[in-house]
Amino acid sequence: MSAWVLPDHIADVLPSEARHIEELRRQLLDTARGYGCELVMPPLLEHLESLLTGTGEALGLQTFKLVDQLSGRTLGLRADTTPQVARIDAHLLNRAGVARLCYCGPVLHARPDRPHATREPLQFGAEVYGHAGLEADREVLLLALDCLRATGVAPLTVDLADARIVRALFAGVPVDAQVLRDVHAALAAKDATALAQLTRNFPAASREGLAALVTLYGDAQVLAEARRVLPASTAIGQALDQLEWLGRDLGEAAVSYDLADLRGYAYYSGMRFGIYTPGATDALVRGGRYDEVGAVFGRNRPAVGFSLDVRELSGVAAARPLKAAIRAPWGEQPELRAAIARLRADGETVVCVLPGHDSQVDEFHCDRELAEQAGRWVVRGL
Repeated sequence: MSAWVLPDHIADVLPSEARHIEELRRQLLDTARGYGCELVMPPLLEHLESLLTGTGEALGLQTFKLVDQLSGRTLGLRADTTPQVARIDAHLLNRAGVARLCYCGPVLHARPDRPHATREPLQFGAEVYGHAGLEADREVLLLALDCLRATGVAPLTVDLADARIVRALFAGVPVDAQVLRDVHAALAAKDATALAQLTRNFPAASREGLAALVTLYGDAQVLAEARRVLPASTAIGQALDQLEWLGRDLGEAAVSYDLADLRGYAYYSGMRFGIYTPGATDALVRGGRYDEVGAVFGRNRPAVGFSLDVRELSGVAAARPLKAAIRAPWGEQPELRAAIARLRADGETVVCVLPGHDSQVDEFHCDRELAEQAGRWVVRGL
């Protein structure tokens, strides 16, 4: 095998894709800044116990581990940035009020999270800490939609669910952790047969409510059906009311509900959402409320946010036009060098043709040239 073959699910990013990804990254960060989000840059590497405290088994399996040559302690390469941002909010900022934070940087996965996925996503995210009300949930949802709209992705479908519904159906039911995981897997797969077998000894209300969840997906009628077939419960009723409110007035985005969607069930404490578009193999954006995320850092603040992979987004976002550029000769003449410097100071891209070579430029459209006319250097069209 060639020494230059990269590891599985790891790839170089060449100029055209790199330009596209970078332009998307800037648009996403600018959109988040428009909502008042402040940029943070957590480290790629942390002590493992700090990086994984309170994150659960799944993230631990996705995290690369190595030994620090300075201290001998075990380090981890982050597989998700949200726990780091929670640590920053809890220990470094330590604000009493609302904190709106955003980030964009690489994460590393020990295994691809689905077929053909990269193990090195470029994760962008935004989070709101300190407000437990629905206003923060809605702001994060609208920001996620605006981020995708800013990148030209359409049409969009928002899929809503709430972790509290399943938790309410499990209330008072003694089950061990493995059975709980198996029930969640059966619900996620919509496997009614497996679910019936796993819950056969559950109380009738819980068993029937969990069975009903398998069919509760679709448009807004799902919420009315859920109120009819699920057990009467304050927690379930509140969750359904809030999902209905969050699903209103989302512009041109379609809205659907899947009350059995439990991806990230161990992480989310309330509403959760995914945003889909044709051409993407899975949700482009995932987010929701995760109020317990800061508890392990000694500060259990309300929290809601979302994240996406900019590299995945680049696969469905429309390609941007090439940046216009000016072709110029290479030379030592002071007048030529001054003319090139002025153009670049004005924001123009100037590509100098080196002696003996015809510049091969794929990522700029040289529609003009710098040429000498009557002793002056002027820009003229090509």
